[in-house]
This record gives sequence, C-alpha cells and structure tokens, in this order.
Amino acid sequence: MDSSTEVLALFPRYVLKSRLSEPLLGELLQLGAQVLERPEQSPDASTKLAGQLAQQRELGPQHPCIKALCADVILPACEHWIRHVIDRQPPQGRGPWTPGRYRLQMIDVWLNSQVAGDYNPMHTHGGSFSGVIFLKVPAQIHNDSFDGQLCFHGPEEWHIQSFRTGMAQYMLPVAGELYVFPAWQPHSVPPFRGDGERWSLAFNVVAVPIPAQPAGPPPAAAANISLSSSRQRPGGFA
Repeated sequence: MDSSTEVLALFPRYVLKSRLSEPLLGELLQLGAQVLERPEQSPDASTKLAGQLAQQRELGPQHPCIKALCADVILPACEHWIRHVIDRQPPQGRGPWTPGRYRLQMIDVWLNSQVAGDYNPMHTHGGSFSGVIFLKVPAQIHNDSFDGQLCFHGPEEWHIQSFRTGMAQYMLPVAGELYVFPAWQPHSVPPFRGDGERWSLAFNVVAVPIPAQPAGPPPAAAANISLSSSRQRPGGFA
C-alpha cells in the first residue's frame, strides 16, 4: 500500500479531561460527607434528573468550595473547550463564540451518590456544557468490566459485526478527575456490584451570546424584530 495512505477519523466529538487539585478534592469530599449525613438540608435534585441513584442533592455557591470549583475549574474548563474547538474553525465560521462576545454562566451543580444496583440511563442535559467530577470510587470499579464506568454514546448503536466500533466509549472513574462535554452528548452510567459508594458531582453551564452594542443612536423604528431577543435567559448562579 502507498505510503501516503491514511485512515481519517470523521466527525470527532470533543471531551475535555482534567484533574482537580488535591486540596480542592479534599474539601469537596468533606462537603459530600456533610451533605449526605444531613440530606434534608440540601434540595433533592432527583425529581428533575434521569438517574436512578440513592441520593442526588443540589449544591450552590453558599458552599465556598463549590463557588471556588465553579470559578476556578468548571468555567475555565468550558472556556478551554470552546477555544480548542472553535478556534479550529475559519474566523468567519465561529459565530458568536469569539472572546468578548459571550459569557459563561453556571446553571446548577449537584452531588450524586451511587450504591450497588443504582444506575444512570442514557440521557443528555440542558444548557451548553455538562460535566462530571469524580470524588469517590469503590475499588471494584475497574477496567475489567463496564460496571460503574462513565459511557459516552455515539450517534448509532455499537455493533461489532458491522464494524460500528466507535459508538460507545467507556471512561474509568478516578477520584479527582473531571470531564466536560457538550450538553447534547448522550452518556450513561451502568450499575456496579459490591459494597461502597460512588460519589460524583455533575453540572450544567450555559454559554450566552452578548448582544453587540449599537455604534450610534437606535433607529426610530426597527424593520425586523426577532422574537428570540425577548426570550428569558436561563437562570443559574454566579
């Protein structure tokens, strides 16, 4: 075969992977223990989530370590994803996602506590970006099986007989590691067996375009008005 022959990977899906500092991981583990010890003091997130888990509790900026996590880790990670992906487009094809023309806003953060038999079915999130941060992982979750792993799903079902091999990618959860991905990316978590708890934080972020400021006084009457300009922006916390 000619030396110029190559195999191209079409239509990549970008997922950012990073790691927390050990001090921040320690603070989040301590917060997780406090929340699960008194779950009634944190809002139940399970009513609006797909997960079939023991506990899913909302967290907010009233917790200093959550505020630091959002400002120092999550939002910069989403910004890194945008720049990595969008800056590979030609300048005229980057839409509103150029520096100074948008802002990133946290929507929500919640704690997941998964025990044996719990699972998260395949689902997507709202907003622009979603992600997961692993806090605690039982020893029996490892690469010898799919139990308790994070699975990213492709646009079609995995089917080895038809060579559809890139349609499911499993990620081994490791305490302190985090993943950021577009909110539309389908993902799931299968159950695991045995003792212990699998703790993770999940989050949603929205990227909001900033309307361009007019150079001069506004015209007396607008010829065309988009209804989208009056739609309510997503909420969240700073």
